[in-house]
Amino acid sequence: MGTATPQPAFVGIVVADMTASLAFYRALGIEVPDGAESEPHVNLPFGPLVLALDTEDTIRAFDPDFTPPTGEGRVGIAFDCGSPAAVDDTYADLTGAGYRGRRAPFDAFWGQRYATVLDPDGVGVDLFAWVSG
Repeated sequence: MGTATPQPAFVGIVVADMTASLAFYRALGIEVPDGAESEPHVNLPFGPLVLALDTEDTIRAFDPDFTPPTGEGRVGIAFDCGSPAAVDDTYADLTGAGYRGRRAPFDAFWGQRYATVLDPDGVGVDLFAWVSG
């Protein structure tokens, strides 16, 4: 691998509908560039990483045998909401906007307030905050 140590750079998600996916991640507070909805590949700021969204057609352009995955649990993405109340509020805002809730907010045994919503392609997106005390 040479002398450099590989560093995490991005999390990639294959999306069926770029506009719907960008709306979901925009609702989570991620900055989405103007006009991104018409692009086949979009890089979004994701903390120190990049969240890369590619349409199914983009993936097929370099992998003609690509078949979209089925089932759940292939990618894990989590957002630190900063406080237990913010987990509840974010979950309510997203489900109120029509996004599917997978797991309503609960106090996890590992010390976090936790919830899961699904993006438009069924990717589980966890919302959490440490519970103090």
